[in-house]
Amino acid sequence: MKKLNKSTWVAIAFLIYVTATGIYLLPRNNEISSDEKFLTLGGAYIVVLALWLVLRKKEQRKKHREEEINNNNNKLNK
Repeated sequence: MKKLNKSTWVAIAFLIYVTATGIYLLPRNNEISSDEKFLTLGGAYIVVLALWLVLRKKEQRKKHREEEINNNNNKLNK
């Protein structure tokens, strides 16, 4: 089984959290309109997507740096 990247499991955890709170809390809130409820939930999903993209980019930069260091070490050892 392949290990999940941090960016993936953190985003999935927040996605589950946002969905669960949306299912539980938004139908009970009668003070705001349905449009506002959907906009709130949609905004939360956009934040989760942005978090996933930022974390994924950070992991890619870290991997690239590690590859560069390994390449530089291999050049020095030759």
